Amino acid sequence: MPKSASSPKSFEAAVSELEAIVQEMESGNLPLEDALARYQRGVGLLRHCQTTLGDAEQRVRMLEGDALTDFPTDSSRNGDEAGA
Repeated sequence: MPKSASSPKSFEAAVSELEAIVQEMESGNLPLEDALARYQRGVGLLRHCQTTLGDAEQRVRMLEGDALTDFPTDSSRNGDEAGA
């Protein structure tokens, strides 16, 4: 199976490949057909990443009882010392 039709091994692999595609396309050195093929692959990778992130968010919601909250920042853990 050609690389363009294969699924990424992980979210991180998909992001890395997507970044490489963006760099290739931004270089302006790709023939039209190659640019279109890269674009098509990029769209597939983007959808994979969006689905993976959505699934991760759903898992977090299940673990947190559907009550997502912001992660505490250093200032909120230390009593908001921004004015000090």
